[in-house]
Amino acid sequence: MFNLTVPLWELVVRGMIVYVVLILLLRMTGKRQVGQLAPFDLVLLLVLSNAVQNSMNGGDNSLVGGLVSAATLVALNYGVGYLTFRNRTLERLIEGQPEVLIHNGKLYEHIMIRAQLTHHELNAALRRAGVSSVDQVRSAILENNGSISVIPRN
Repeated sequence: MFNLTVPLWELVVRGMIVYVVLILLLRMTGKRQVGQLAPFDLVLLLVLSNAVQNSMNGGDNSLVGGLVSAATLVALNYGVGYLTFRNRTLERLIEGQPEVLIHNGKLYEHIMIRAQLTHHELNAALRRAGVSSVDQVRSAILENNGSISVIPRN
């Protein structure tokens, strides 16, 4: 239970590599997947966590190994959060930046395509903001977290 079968440093390095690779993979999937989890997205995250488990622990199923892996992930997450708070370039690289979907009633289709955002999802966000059409929108912004902020025209 307490005996490691893998060196401590290896557990830390494995955890770091898996963390970085998962951030890159999730960043490449775009904002929509992060902010609006559909059932298949949730299943993907659950299966993904199980898929990388063995690559992180290297076959070590000890209590200490699990705690070291967990501590590594929490420390990395804290460190990335701190670094993105202190460095705007790193923040933009890791978290992305908001994108304008609609400006003064003009819809930017190319941004919707790049973000894999459907008209149904956009229209649902407009309805939540009390707007019935694109013409009534001063701006709609796809935020970093995948949500859509809508500012209606006066």
